[in-house]
Amino acid sequence: MNAAVDIDLRTPAAVVQGAAAPKASVSQWKLGLRTFCRDKVALVSAIFLILVALAAIFAPLLTSYSPIAGDPVNRLAGIGTEGHILGLDGQGRDILSRLLYGGRNSLLVAVIPVLVVFPLALLIGLFAGYKRSRAGEVLMRVLDVLFAFPLVLLAIALSAVLGAGLGNVMLSIGVTLIPYMARVAYTATVQEASKEYIEAARAYGAHPGHLMFRELAPNVIAQLIVYATTLCGLMIVVAAGLSFLGVGVVPPTPDWGIMTSDGSSVLLEGIYHIATIPGLVILFVALAFNLVGDGIRDALDPRKQTR
Repeated sequence: MNAAVDIDLRTPAAVVQGAAAPKASVSQWKLGLRTFCRDKVALVSAIFLILVALAAIFAPLLTSYSPIAGDPVNRLAGIGTEGHILGLDGQGRDILSRLLYGGRNSLLVAVIPVLVVFPLALLIGLFAGYKRSRAGEVLMRVLDVLFAFPLVLLAIALSAVLGAGLGNVMLSIGVTLIPYMARVAYTATVQEASKEYIEAARAYGAHPGHLMFRELAPNVIAQLIVYATTLCGLMIVVAAGLSFLGVGVVPPTPDWGIMTSDGSSVLLEGIYHIATIPGLVILFVALAFNLVGDGIRDALDPRKQTR
C-alpha cells in the first residue's frame, strides 16, 4: 500500500481572502484531473477498471450461459472449447460466465466497505486529530488495539464468527478497515493542523467548525482518497481469500475467490485454467487499483501538477 502524500489544497492567502478560496480549490482539482489524465499508466488502469465494472454490470448481455448451471458431459473442457472461449470448470460451468457474474460480488465486496468506512474514518480523524481531547485520544487508543491485529487475520476471525455470505463479508471487511483508514485521517489531520494556512485562518477568527470542515477536511480527504483507492485493490485479494477459505461468498454464487478454490482441487491433475484465469483477473484488478491510487497521489501533489 502506498503512503499518503502531504498535500495542500488551500493557501493562507486563499483563507484570508475568503470569497476567493472556493475558486482556488476548484482550479486545484482541475489541475489534479489534468495531471492524472497525463499519467498514461494510471489512466489505462482506470479505464481497465471501468471496463471490468461495466462487464460485470452487463454480464447478461455478454454471455448467454448461466453462471450456476453446468454441463457435466463437457466438464473440465479447456480454453478454446467451442462455445466456451475460456473453457468449463469441474462442474461443467462456463468460466467466462462465472467471471463476469462473479465480478459483481468481488467488486462490491472490495468497494462498498471502503466507501462506507470513508466518511466515518474521516470524522474520527478530524475529531481526534484537531481537538486532541481526552475523548479523541481514548478513541484512537481503542482503534490501535484493533490496528494491532493483522487485517487479514481479523477479517477471517470476524467472518468465521458472523458466518459466510456476501453481507457478512462486507461487514467483516468494513470493521477491519476502520482502524486503518481512521489512523491515516488522524495523522493527516495532525500534520495539516500545524501548518501556516490553519494558523492564518485561526488568526482571521475562523470558527473551529469552519477550520475542521472547510480548511482541514479538503486536504485530509485528498490523502484519504489515495489510501482508500489502494485499499480497494487489497480488499479484492482479501475477499477472494475469504471465499477461498470458505468463509466468504456462499457457493454456488459466482465469485473469483470461489472459482480459484474450485480450480485448486484439479491443479495436480494438470488442469490449470480453472484456477489460473480467475487468479490472473484478481491480480490485474488489484494491480489496477494500486496504479490508479499512485496516479491520484501524483495528481493531488501540487509539486507534480501540470498546467
